[in-house]
Amino acid sequence: MPLRLRGKKKAKPKETAGLVAGEPTGAGGESLSASQAPPRRLVFHAQLAHGSATGRVEGFSSIQELYAQIAGAFEISPSEILYCTLNTPRIDMERLLGGQLGLEDFIFAHVKGIKKEVNVYKSEDSLGVTITDNGVGYAFIKRIKDGGVIDSIKTICVGDHIESINGENIVGWRHYDVAKKLKELKKEELFTMKLIEPKKAFEIEPRSKAGKSSGEKIGCGRATLRLRSKGPATVEEMPSETKAKAIEKIDDVLELYMGIRDTDLATTMFEAGKDKVNPDEFAVALDATLGDFAFPDEFVFDVWGVIGDAKRRGL
Repeated sequence: MPLRLRGKKKAKPKETAGLVAGEPTGAGGESLSASQAPPRRLVFHAQLAHGSATGRVEGFSSIQELYAQIAGAFEISPSEILYCTLNTPRIDMERLLGGQLGLEDFIFAHVKGIKKEVNVYKSEDSLGVTITDNGVGYAFIKRIKDGGVIDSIKTICVGDHIESINGENIVGWRHYDVAKKLKELKKEELFTMKLIEPKKAFEIEPRSKAGKSSGEKIGCGRATLRLRSKGPATVEEMPSETKAKAIEKIDDVLELYMGIRDTDLATTMFEAGKDKVNPDEFAVALDATLGDFAFPDEFVFDVWGVIGDAKRRGL
């Protein structure tokens, strides 16, 4: 069924980043509200992932403000922070901090470590790598596919920040732009990447390929703090199991078509389609909300199928 009703592109994509909640070990509080006086400020605890004392962060509404709070607590520059994980100091891509933060989550900030320059021969169309970003301008490697081009280069690891490609600085690029740049590189040619790996306490952990969770219990809190690029942060209930599984499947579709994983983007798509009755209405809603992505019809149908399955199971 071809999609013919898609509207005119008119909206910029929302700022997004991957989120997976983690085991609650930190401190919680009550809702932030600009209209209530005096509001109780939510307080969270944080450490540098390679080792530090525990600091307190509070009063933030966005990833940028959170990074500034963490930087102030540990007397470092915000630009030193590559990304944060929740409830584990490990480079665990299933526990990345994105646009939501559990009220009991403990934050671990991963900062810049060793710089490295790697030459890669693109022997296949696909490099076998999935890209994400921290929401403030740093793209990094989230997954490495077994047997792929990148998997053959052992100096490239999950969690490495991509600083430049063939001499072009990509700091400030979103993950989908970086993934597109890598995809458009010519096959059977050599290219160069400058990478920065996160600082580690001990250089004894094995190289991770998929960034899978270690199997520890993950977030049982019922509320999260949703961070926003504009406006105050808000406290929201955790999504239902059906909705959470649907969002994860949409993330899988994003990875298949675009080589990225972004839980916030997947959530935005789910919210855009949950009250639509057919794929054409959903396509129009996507164009209105995320028009700059120009998603192909096949992608829209696959995402619509996921949302339809979730609606049949009951949200």
